Amino acid sequence: MPNIGFVLPHWLYWAGIVVFPLIAMYLSRQKQPEPGSRSLGIAYFIWVVGGFFGFHRLYLKSRWGLLYWPLFAIILFASSMEREARVEFSNANGSIIAIASSTERTNRTLDKATLELEEATSKLVEIGTAQEDQSRRDRLQRTIDRQTDRIEGAKTKLADMVLEKVGLGPIVEQATKNREFWSNVAFGALIGILAFMALDLVLMPSMLKRARKILKAKPDGKVEREILPDDAQFVGKGWAGIIDRISLFTGEFVALWSVIAVFVYYYEVIVRYVFNSPTNWAHEGMFLMFGMQYLIAGSYALLSESHVRVDIFYANFSPRGKAITDLLTSVFFFIFAGTLIWTGWIFAMDSVRQGEVSFTEWGIQYWPVKLVIVLGGVLLFLQGLSQVSKDIALIIAPKQEA
Repeated sequence: MPNIGFVLPHWLYWAGIVVFPLIAMYLSRQKQPEPGSRSLGIAYFIWVVGGFFGFHRLYLKSRWGLLYWPLFAIILFASSMEREARVEFSNANGSIIAIASSTERTNRTLDKATLELEEATSKLVEIGTAQEDQSRRDRLQRTIDRQTDRIEGAKTKLADMVLEKVGLGPIVEQATKNREFWSNVAFGALIGILAFMALDLVLMPSMLKRARKILKAKPDGKVEREILPDDAQFVGKGWAGIIDRISLFTGEFVALWSVIAVFVYYYEVIVRYVFNSPTNWAHEGMFLMFGMQYLIAGSYALLSESHVRVDIFYANFSPRGKAITDLLTSVFFFIFAGTLIWTGWIFAMDSVRQGEVSFTEWGIQYWPVKLVIVLGGVLLFLQGLSQVSKDIALIIAPKQEA
């Protein structure tokens, strides 16, 4: 199976998290198809994110989508067998490299022992049989015996390593053949899936017409839809309402980043388990994106009262009592928001000056992420001002809505 070495360009990452939510927000405001119908746009969307499994055909009432599943199962099985062959090849090849290194060290030991043996033998011959040199002869003889044992041990070890290396050769050769075979099997199944997907890309409109005929004759079961409250109920009036709308917009904007994560992690799963090409940028990019989402969405959470609070007593207060409590405790909120803005600005400027990037090979810039700390703090601070104005209005005129 061919490896995929694609690395997401930095400009595409930043452009994606800005442009994608805008497009998604525009599409979400378009007229939706009636319940029980089928949309060509959704069919193409499913083709993009789930076409590898034939989900677009199942969406369009075609059981031929099940044909994709055996091919995908073949890819998974072949990729698994290829990984096993790769591990076997890596282990055997690693052993061969270790044997080569050990052979080099043993040859050095053998050369050194041979040299010391020759020197000791030469000195022993020079001494002769004089009685007064008996202790020196004994030391030299022990040296000769010790070096002789080292030479014999080294030769035995070299012979064993030669035999081991000879035995590893066929393993490496067979593992290489297995890798190539299973890679070809997986690649063939992949080509089959891609060919079906290319054909379905052209046949999609006709499949949609057929699906609508089937649905007309036999409609799907009715789906009960829950009507959720509109967040516009939280929007106030005047300048506070402007801030509220900004918070609503930014909340919806960053919420759509979760859809980006679906695409990215879908890609990561495919390239990791099908193409054996795991990435670093997918996890790092989503990690940074969700961190920025958390910061920017703070103002929306404050607007919609989604922040967690310990409200054992607060929950029993009247609306005016809650407003008074919020107003009295708002000083702590503004201290927090101001600290967030100030420290975020320091972090961001340090990151800009240092040209800070991530430690992975992706090397994404960190300064835009740290500037989002400031942006999140400013949005939170502004929404706090909006909440304060509403609390004051409610305290002054309890029967009026802010």
